[in-house]
Amino acid sequence: MTRILHHIPEETIRDWACGRLPQPFGVLIAAHLSLCDECRALAEAEDLLAGLTLERLPGVQMSDAARERLMAALDEPPPPPRPRACGIFPAPVMEALDGGPPQWRRLGGGVRQHILSTEGRSSLRLLYIPPGRAVPEHGHGGREMTLVLQGSFSDSAGVFRRGDVECAHDEVNHQPVAGLGEPCVCLAATDAPLRFRAMLPRLLQPLFRI
Repeated sequence: MTRILHHIPEETIRDWACGRLPQPFGVLIAAHLSLCDECRALAEAEDLLAGLTLERLPGVQMSDAARERLMAALDEPPPPPRPRACGIFPAPVMEALDGGPPQWRRLGGGVRQHILSTEGRSSLRLLYIPPGRAVPEHGHGGREMTLVLQGSFSDSAGVFRRGDVECAHDEVNHQPVAGLGEPCVCLAATDAPLRFRAMLPRLLQPLFRI
């Protein structure tokens, strides 16, 4: 198993545990936790602290309407089982894929994407980058998190392999390059459109919803 060197910051895991992140980032973090013992232990500690905090809060009486909704939910049939991990894709990614394979769309230069979800300005997508290929140089209008699922990529921040997460923000400009060998497959979450430096990617940006 590849040793994970690039982890999710503690404050980001705390925000996720408290439900303060958009859904695309939640899927990416859950996928990383399924691969990383260190971050999973940190997330479990955050859950424990949150539970202890709730125990110390004074109780409140449930309204009649809330009680009726609770009883109705208990009568509903259980949800279908969630998809399991398959190949390079952790279970949270398979759930976002509805249990099927990615439906790749070509972006040019052999690079492909599959958009998994959008929520306001936030988006979650899978990227397929052929060995040795670079994605266009870009900056960020907000936050971007990228989880490597297969292969590797490198940029000015270092080399990222399976399980590693790169966290970029609006002051970061980079041009990731896939490593040699097998294609690089990544899961990327953003909360704002990317800022491309070259004219052609900027022109195609609305078409590819990047």
